[in-house]
Amino acid sequence: MFMSDALRRSLRCALSCPARSFSGPVGRRLVLGVETSCDDTGAAVVDEEGTVLGESLHSQKDVHIKTGGIIPVVAQKLHQENIARVVQNALDWSGVAPGDLSAVATTVKPGLALSLRVGLEYSLSFVHKHKKSFIPVHHMEAHALTVRMIQPMPFPFLVLLVSGGHGLLAMARGVDDFLLLGRALDEAPGDTLDKVARRLSLQSRPEWAVCSGGQALECVARAGDRSRFCFTLPMAQRYDCHLSFAGLRNQVTRAIEMKEEEEGVRPGEVLSCAGDIAAATQHAVAAHLANRTHRAILFSKANGLLPQSDAALVVSGGVASNQYIRHTLKMVTDATGLQLICPPPELCTDNGVMIAWNGIERLREEKGVLTHGQHVMYEPKAPFGTDITQQVKEAAIKLPQLKLDMC
Repeated sequence: MFMSDALRRSLRCALSCPARSFSGPVGRRLVLGVETSCDDTGAAVVDEEGTVLGESLHSQKDVHIKTGGIIPVVAQKLHQENIARVVQNALDWSGVAPGDLSAVATTVKPGLALSLRVGLEYSLSFVHKHKKSFIPVHHMEAHALTVRMIQPMPFPFLVLLVSGGHGLLAMARGVDDFLLLGRALDEAPGDTLDKVARRLSLQSRPEWAVCSGGQALECVARAGDRSRFCFTLPMAQRYDCHLSFAGLRNQVTRAIEMKEEEEGVRPGEVLSCAGDIAAATQHAVAAHLANRTHRAILFSKANGLLPQSDAALVVSGGVASNQYIRHTLKMVTDATGLQLICPPPELCTDNGVMIAWNGIERLREEKGVLTHGQHVMYEPKAPFGTDITQQVKEAAIKLPQLKLDMC
């Protein structure tokens, strides 16, 4: 659900009770985070205790729902129109003056090039004007570490990051130390759910018109019977942790086309079995994520990458808000003795808070902190961590049977 700036501010105030004006102890670290990697313009001021002093977010969701997807030049224009206001709102609500900031942290990779450019150019202008340190942030690292802002979470821990633009499994060993176990080879899980929802014309119905595709699909799937359709799980015979969803989406598309022909459905109309197809699609996505995560856990345990006690799987990104997927992953962690930890839904999607917190983490360890005069570039495509996916594949770990209630 989209939250207005006012509602989001009220929730933050209720949770952390920030003062209207800054009067913290001398030397207290304060970071302004700026996020424009895709279609949300976010900014937040966070202190080193993890208190959100002020936050603002402008969502472009309504615009992109109408266009059927994110158009980069449209996203860029909306970022340009809103970034100054969003940042100023975050500062105003925090009561923190630019001069009181310790640094500015901004997403510079990965993401849409035109969107990243807006955030970086604005931030570099800001740090030059106010003579502040600058911290370039990797978007996926920020997602992975957000959980450490809300609860004690020592390294190492396993991370599953799933969103509309990304899908990966990694071991978090430090603020800037990650081992990549698997990644999306084609399209991200959230993108698959969104595309299936659009192909089912779910958002043509008033009750789902204001939802994202993935949200609409989750809603309609609750009343569906997934046993009516059984889709083959992706890469079932491959012993790695990579993710793949394009083939699954092709299966779903063929099923939709067949049913549309049977029912004589015209463009924009919703199939009578839309709920069943949605439920079966959601189950297949969840089961694929569960299988790859299960193998990642077993590989990590076999190679001493996880602690022997209190090991955890952190799941973040927009798809982490899907309750069916969470429930399926919980069955995996219960079977393997891990804790399943998910940040609150408002911190799973893109936001300025996670960027500011990543800045705090880096500031504490003096990693990647730049002076305002240093040159920085944005990187639409950027690697994540140290790639050990080949080692995972060579381990050829076969999964024991788990009762995931699969068809």
